[in-house]
This record gives sequence, structure tokens and C-alpha cells, in this order.
Amino acid sequence: MYQVIARKYRPQRFADVVNQDHVKRTLTNALAQERVGHGYIFSGQRGTGKTTMARILAKALNCEKGSVPEPCLACTSCREIAAGNSMDLVEIDAASNRRIDDIRELRENVRYRPVRDRYKVFIIDEAHQITTDAFNALLKTLEEPPEWVVFILCTTEPHEIPATIVSRCQGFPFRAVAFEPVVAHMKWICGQEGIEADEDALVSIALAGDGSIRDALSTLDQATACFGNRLEAKPVRDLLGAISSEVTDSIVSALRGNDASALLATADQILSEGRNVQHFCGELVRYFRNLLVLKVAGADSRLVSTGPDERKSLSAHSAAFSQEDLTRYVQLLLELYRDLQAAAQPRFRLEVGLLKLLYAGHLQPIEEVLSRLSGAESEGSRKGSVSTGGAALSAAKAESVSEAIPSEPIPAVAEPHQEQFSGAEPRKEVSSTDCDVRSRVLAALRSDKSDHLADAIEHGTISLEGDNVLIRSPADYRTTLELGVDSLETVVAKVVGSRVHVRLGDDLDETESRQIVSVGSSVTIGSDGNTVDSAAGGAEKRALADPAVQMIRKAFAGQIREVRNLRGYSQ
Repeated sequence: MYQVIARKYRPQRFADVVNQDHVKRTLTNALAQERVGHGYIFSGQRGTGKTTMARILAKALNCEKGSVPEPCLACTSCREIAAGNSMDLVEIDAASNRRIDDIRELRENVRYRPVRDRYKVFIIDEAHQITTDAFNALLKTLEEPPEWVVFILCTTEPHEIPATIVSRCQGFPFRAVAFEPVVAHMKWICGQEGIEADEDALVSIALAGDGSIRDALSTLDQATACFGNRLEAKPVRDLLGAISSEVTDSIVSALRGNDASALLATADQILSEGRNVQHFCGELVRYFRNLLVLKVAGADSRLVSTGPDERKSLSAHSAAFSQEDLTRYVQLLLELYRDLQAAAQPRFRLEVGLLKLLYAGHLQPIEEVLSRLSGAESEGSRKGSVSTGGAALSAAKAESVSEAIPSEPIPAVAEPHQEQFSGAEPRKEVSSTDCDVRSRVLAALRSDKSDHLADAIEHGTISLEGDNVLIRSPADYRTTLELGVDSLETVVAKVVGSRVHVRLGDDLDETESRQIVSVGSSVTIGSDGNTVDSAAGGAEKRALADPAVQMIRKAFAGQIREVRNLRGYSQ
């Protein structure tokens, strides 16, 4: 009967195990020094050699030559353990023997000495599936077993094993097998089996194994059964569902040439061939990840897991993209892979995901935009196109404003002291000094952490009348102002530079307060003491008309949703 490659070439000695050097070194030293423990936990992903290593340890313990670092493989004990019919090696599949009754039976078995060998070895595979009650039943036996017993627990889910069990054993985490050793091991097996295999074909098989040596050998067996003793890269890739170089070249060419139709044609090709779209996306993630690593670490980096032909293709394509673009591509593909898992319409989701890659290449780094903006502002400042006092814009910047806001021409906005209002009664205007005092008082209150008084001033007005200062605010702040009059007199006196007397005027209603907050310090007080909006919307329109704001808006093709007036706040 045919024996599969994974079983035929199963390691029989520590030296034959691929990788796992940290485990092999510790166990061989323990055997040489006769410091073998009574309990071990071998953990790691599937197919990395946990059960194989446990059997080799059992052979080394019971070899007729004594407990040696390497079993002889020739004695009766070694041959029986290798064949799986040793009376003193008990292998238990915890997936089907997980109940407390099974563990009680094991405890009874532990009491009896070995039939022939020095040690009775219990290998418990998939140990994480043992129930909690069963683990509790094993605790005392595992902590103080008879001198002739060794327990070896193998698991792919070490976090599922109770801490009380872990603390009674020595733990050995098995690592995923590296890419290069898997390829080298398969080359050796192909030489033993008379199989001619391309380098890229073995690379594809090793990548399909994803760190599991057993999975890679099972795939090699499958490829040999399909193609015979000659393995070529393209047929093996098709068998495994891997992306062909033609597909990756077409996707990269479409991204470089900004060709959306080519991307959609590639998606249609993948779907018409019956490929799994999520697997296809995963392969794309791997390809662009390799492009990114090659771009960052160089063409000869060992971090790129691929064959020589694909490495040349990656080197040729990497120069066409920046690190930022490749990082965005990997991120978008990872999101697409996640979304495809539960997508109701995988075709549409794949097409949209590929088009996102195309549009991501058009994004400009914000550092470049801000750099150009800074340069433009410096040039405009040198030419005197923007004045600090709010003078007229230069012709070039006025043109950029009109382009950015074509549907709403910006009227000329006068400064607060130039506003005129009509009404039945003449009104007096707050001078620019009043506006300045209000802003400075706000800043002083904020810096002194007097936020309760600052909030009252922010929603109210301040007007100077000789040595008197009239403050009006909504009724909600009346008590706050009455209690803080002395503090306000001190702050205002520091601001104006002379002694003043603060008095409180009539309360403002909600509408008046809202107008004051929206305009900032640009307010006018009528002769009847009522506050009116003197420049409603003026601050916002001046902000929107600012050339720097318009340049940012145009560069990012965005929309300004809100303008906040921060005048009066301390920085």
C-alpha cells in the first residue's frame, strides 16, 4: 500500500526535524545530563512536529543503549515505537477521550510499571480538548507521578489549557517552519523520489503550507499525483489557486496606467475561472506586501518569501510606486479581504475594492500640499498681496476665490467701526477700543482659569463710559457676574491701565446672546442699551475669502462645513 510522503519521511531522530532548534537543543541536553522532566507541553500550529518530537523523545528515553541524546533506531524498543505497537508508549487522542472517565482510566494505568522499558510515556494529542473536570482529575497525578512516567501534552491551543496544568509542566512553543527550510527539505525529498521540480513550483507549495511542514508535504504529494514526476511552476500554481504572474502584471500595469477598465477585466477573468475571490484577494495582499518590503528593505531582502523569477518581477514593479502608495494598497486589500468573507455580492465588492486601489494612487500626501501652501503664502507675503489689516486681495488670489466659490459672490465687508444701521432711533457704536478690551478681558480670564466669568463675558458685551464699565450678559450669568464684580474690576483695570468701576446692565435675551457669540467681539450697542449684530456673517465670510483657506479647499477638493471664531480665547 502506498505511503504518503509526510509519513514516509517522518523524522526519526532529533537531527531530522526541520527547524525547532530550541526544542531539540533543550531535550538533547536534558537527556545527556539525565535531567528529563515528568511533564511537557508541546504547543504550536499544526504540522510543525509536536507529535513527532514526542515520539522521538520516547525512543530516546527507552532506547536499549540508555537515555541518549539520539535514539539508535535499531533496538527493539526504537523499532516498536516507530511502528506504533510499543506497550510502554500510550498515545491518547484527547479529541475523542476527553471525559473525566477517560482520565480516571489513565490514572489507573499510570500506577503500573512499564512492561519492558524504563519509562512509560503518555502522549496526549489535542490536549486542549480535555474537559475542565478531567483536567482537575489529572492534576495530582501530573504533579507527582511515579518515577517511571513521563507525560507529553501536544496542543495547538495552549491558552485553552488551565494554568494549574501549565505550572506543572515544561512548556515548549513550536515555531512555524521558515520558508527557506521548507523548500530545502522538499528539494531533498524530490531528490529521493526522483521528482524534477522547478524552484518556483516548490516555492508555491511551501507558501501554500503557511509554515506547516506537514501541509507542504501533503501538497507536494497532491502535485505529484496530478503532474507526475515533473513539477512546473504554472501548472502547480493553477492547482493551488495561486495568482499567475500574468494576472499580477495586468493589475500592476492597470494601476500604473490608471486603467480602470483593465482592472474590471481582470476581476471578470478571476470570476469566470471560478476562483475564490477571497483567496484571490489574499494572494494580492501577499504580492503587494512583498512589493512594499522589497521597496523598503531592498531587492535582496530575505523578508520576501518568493522564488527567483517572481523576485525579478517584483524588483521591476517596485520602482513605479512609492512606499506610501504600497502601504495604502496593502491596507485597502486587507479591508477588502475582511469584507469579502461576508459579502452578499462578492463580484461587486471585488470590483469596487480594485477601483479603490486605482483612486488611492491619486491621493497627494498632506505634507506636500502643506509645503506648497507654505511656499505660496510666503511668495504672496513678499508681493504684498495679503495685508494683516484685512486689505483687498491681489488679483491672482481674488481669482482663486472666485473659482472656489462661484455660486456665492463675497460682498465687501466693512470693519465693525464702519458699519451703519438704520432705525427709528439713533444708535451709538462701540468703538474698536471696546472690542479690544472685551477680547483682552476674555484672554485674561481664561489664563487665570476663571472660566465661569469668561463664559459670562463671552456671551455678553462690555462698553467703556469714562471710568465706568457697563457689562451686559444673559440672565443665566447674572449671579456669576454679581459675585465676581470685584474680580472683574481688577482684570479690567489691568487691561485698560487705570482704575474702573464695573456695573451690570440689563440682561440680554437668548437671541442677542447668540448673535454676540456668532460674531465674536463685533457688536454695536444702541442708545436704548440693546445689542445688535453689527457684522453678522462678516467674520465667516472673511475667513472663507482668505487666500490660504481657498488654496487648501482647492487642493483637497473639499467643503468647509463650519467656521469658528476663536477671538478672545487664550492659546
